Amino acid sequence: MNLLLDTHVLLWWLDDNQALSGTGRSAICDPDNLIVLSSVVIWEIRIKQAFGKLEIPPDFFQVLKNQNFEFLAITASHAWAVGDLPMHHRDPFDRMIIAQAKFEGLCVVTHDAQFKNYGVPLIEI
Repeated sequence: MNLLLDTHVLLWWLDDNQALSGTGRSAICDPDNLIVLSSVVIWEIRIKQAFGKLEIPPDFFQVLKNQNFEFLAITASHAWAVGDLPMHHRDPFDRMIIAQAKFEGLCVVTHDAQFKNYGVPLIEI
């Protein structure tokens, strides 16, 4: 299965936080699953860091590169697809994750119940 991680799932994974359920942890650890990390997740983390809402270590990007994740760039097609989404969710970062999941055929790993409203495959943690 090809999994797209939501921002909080990535942070919980890296922090070994118990908020990440066994189901989520198992899915990320499963060698048969491709784990995809959207550029929008990194963008959101850096914006929150810049606003003082999140602390990350100086080597955070290297930590990400050391994970066995595939990075997904934001394309013009992804940006266009956001405009076709209903306004169930107003967070622009989450809307991009949903658009990318739909466009790329990915299953989102999230704790955000609002993602259900978009009909994307989910692993809810």
